[in-house]
Amino acid sequence: MSKSLLEQLRQMTVVVADTGDIKAIEKFTPQDATTNPSLITAAAQMPEYQEIVDQTLLQAKKDAGAAASQADIVTLAFDRLAVSFGLKILQIIPGRVSTEVDARLSFDTEATVTKARELIAQYKAAGIDRSRVLIKIASTWEGIRAAEILEKEGIHCNLTLLFGLHQAIACAEAGVTLISPFVGRILDWYKKDTGRDSYPSAEDPGVLSVTTIYNYYKKFGYKTEVMGASFRNIGEITELAGCDLLTISPALLAELQATIGELPRKLDPTRVATMEIEKISIDQATFEKMHGADRMASDKLAEGIDGFTKALVSLEELLAQRLERLEKEVIAKR
Repeated sequence: MSKSLLEQLRQMTVVVADTGDIKAIEKFTPQDATTNPSLITAAAQMPEYQEIVDQTLLQAKKDAGAAASQADIVTLAFDRLAVSFGLKILQIIPGRVSTEVDARLSFDTEATVTKARELIAQYKAAGIDRSRVLIKIASTWEGIRAAEILEKEGIHCNLTLLFGLHQAIACAEAGVTLISPFVGRILDWYKKDTGRDSYPSAEDPGVLSVTTIYNYYKKFGYKTEVMGASFRNIGEITELAGCDLLTISPALLAELQATIGELPRKLDPTRVATMEIEKISIDQATFEKMHGADRMASDKLAEGIDGFTKALVSLEELLAQRLERLEKEVIAKR
């Protein structure tokens, strides 16, 4: 009997769920899970997760003290909510959860390091070993430098919003645990820039980008793991079969599970030995020069940070409104 694409994919690639929806994670039983501000904001608005949000808010209010303003309580709750979801997810999965640093700190190395340490401390207080947590940081030069510091402390990082080879090389040279190159967002940019409606999966610019990064890492023996992310269709996923990890939305996981057919391995470290690949050393000047010359990477990194920032603002507004309702409910019960 033929196997589903998902079942075959699991045999050559670590499958990661790209969601904050705990029920979806329970359904697909991935090895790891990733979240981001947009996913947490979406999950926080689902009725089934209202208890997590409320508990986080009430505990933050208690810990902040009687003199704390609503803004102070919301800030504290926001810092804890991603960890609250992360803890729930870690009860289900055997592997790691990725928890994101505030995108507004993307160009501040010191603040990123401080926030990452705070997140790890929260997980530690809940009894979670740091080996099960990846701190997600945007792949700016400053973010990569923060990750380099954190990795030396044994805090493992997932560098996100990655669109160019220069970002990938800088991450590998910094000793980052894992990178998340964004396949679908690269495709989006090229479709808009060229006016094309579609690309065959094998010619998808996002697929080609991840393939180039994967081959470069394997050619030069980098330990940094490649996790393709941000998929628009299952064709992009099947073209990257064999990648170290792939983080996939519940909708596409369901499509892979429902599709029967042969899935050949497309990425394979044994094939890179004979490839002619130029080794590039990245310092800050080279990084900035390559980033400036890559319109797609420049546009999508800026857009991604802006998008995550807007999601954070929406989440803070959502928490403020919920806190107000909870406070009214407490007063009404007196």
